[in-house]
This record gives sequence, structure tokens and C-alpha cells, in this order.
Amino acid sequence: MLRDKRLYAIVALVGSFLFLYWGVLQKLVHDWATDDNYSHGFVVVPVALYFVWERRARLAALPVRPSWIGLLIVAAGIGLLLAGLLGAELFVSRVSMLGVLVGTIVFVWGWRHLGALAFPSAFLLLMIPIPAIIFNQIAFPLQLLASRAGEAILSAAGIPVLREGNVIILANTTLEVAEACSGIRSLVSLFTLGLVYGYLIDRRVGVRALLAIATIPVAIVTNALRVAGTGIAAHYYGARAAEGLIHETAGFLIFAAAFALFFVVAKLIGFMFPPKAAHPPASVATFTSGLKA
Repeated sequence: MLRDKRLYAIVALVGSFLFLYWGVLQKLVHDWATDDNYSHGFVVVPVALYFVWERRARLAALPVRPSWIGLLIVAAGIGLLLAGLLGAELFVSRVSMLGVLVGTIVFVWGWRHLGALAFPSAFLLLMIPIPAIIFNQIAFPLQLLASRAGEAILSAAGIPVLREGNVIILANTTLEVAEACSGIRSLVSLFTLGLVYGYLIDRRVGVRALLAIATIPVAIVTNALRVAGTGIAAHYYGARAAEGLIHETAGFLIFAAAFALFFVVAKLIGFMFPPKAAHPPASVATFTSGLKA
């Protein structure tokens, strides 16, 4: 009977959440499907659910101590939802989902459960596209950085080049380092990978943070090589080398190279900061045992 009541309560909570946020969720999924900068959002939710599943034994052992403060957090989250809907501000509406989620955890299970679920809850932030004004403040400097690096590499290769802002002028063509070539797409995806990889292989917060931070220079370096490579190809083979299928294929290969370079950097970090214990982290052991089961 108690189990049935809990099941009904969970169904009621999920139903209420979907009723409140159905429109917000639809638009969010649409953005994942149409904006390549945030296509990793489809992966974030399943990974967060795995992090929750991996904590199932720990959560079951915790005492259930509901707090009425959770209702205040839920109310604040709903307030953010209304403010976002009235002001047509998608970011606020989407962040309010996490506020309602956190408040529900505190109200139904208590603060200790929230502590156990802090990382999965914070990880969900990665599924939310950042506001355009902040995105542009990040993307444009990356465009200029990639342009400067590309110019330097082209000059070192003996190719005549002139740069004006984010435009690279060659003898036979002109290349513009557009927003899509700024590297922010690979940066966001690599950062997500760094968080997951660090969580799985090491328990130490410092090493996990270092692995996530290491994705930033990796993304910048590989994107600079992509811009330079495009410039070299355009110099020898014309503007067609910087367009269409060839350009898209080169982008995919560079992204794969970025993943490979990140794993090399991760190995170096592991060598510099070896774990004290010989056994693997609990997350890896849990994952492995789950596969065997």
C-alpha cells in the first residue's frame, strides 16, 4: 500500500511538472534539434538520469526528512516561469524548471537528498541554451582568436594573408570566420564531455575540475587548426575547398581530433596527479556492475 501511494505521488509530481512546462520543454527540444550549438542537450538528460540511478543505493539509505522550505523554492521557480513567459525570456523559463525540481526534492525528501543529487541537478544546466547576449560575448572573441591564430599559421606556412577583424584575405579568395566557426560549438560539447569523463574516472573534485577546464584550450587550439587548414586548402585549391561537403567533412574530422586530443590531455593529467587508491571510482564500479547485471 505504501509503495502504491509513493507511485501515485511520483506520477502526480511528473504530471504536474509536464503540465506546467510542456510548452517550455517543446521549445527546448526544438532548439536542440535545430541549433547545432546545443544538440548535446539530447545527451545531457539521459546522462543526468544515469547519475541519479548510480546514487540509488545512497539515496535509499538516506532518511526522508521533508522540508516546507521546498515549497517556497517551488513557488520561486513558478514565479520565474511566469516572469519568463510574460517577458518572453526563454532562459528564465527554462532555469525555473531546475528551481521547481530542486524545491520538489527538498519538499518531498529533504536537504540530504538534495545534497546527494546536487551534481545531477547542476549538470542539467548544460541542456539550457545560454542567452544570446552572453553567447555573442563569448562567440565573437573566439572568432577573433581563431582568425588571428589562422593568420599566424598561414603566415608561418609562407602563404600571403591579410586579416581584417574576423575576415582572412588570401590571394585568390576571402574567408570569413563566422559564428559557426568560432569554436563555441565544440567548446560546449567538449566541456560536457570533460565533466562526464572526469566524474567517471576520478573522485577528486580538483581533478574533475581540471579535466573540464582542459577542454577550453583543446577546443581553441583545434578550431584554430581548422581555420588555418581551411585557409591552406583555399589557397591551393580555391574557394570550393572552404565550402559545402568538404568544409563540413573537415569540421567533423577536426572535432574528432579535438576528442582525441582531449583524451591525450586527460592521460597527462592522470599521470601528473595519480590517484592514491588503486581501485576505480565508485561511479565506474557501479557502471561496470550494471553492465554485468
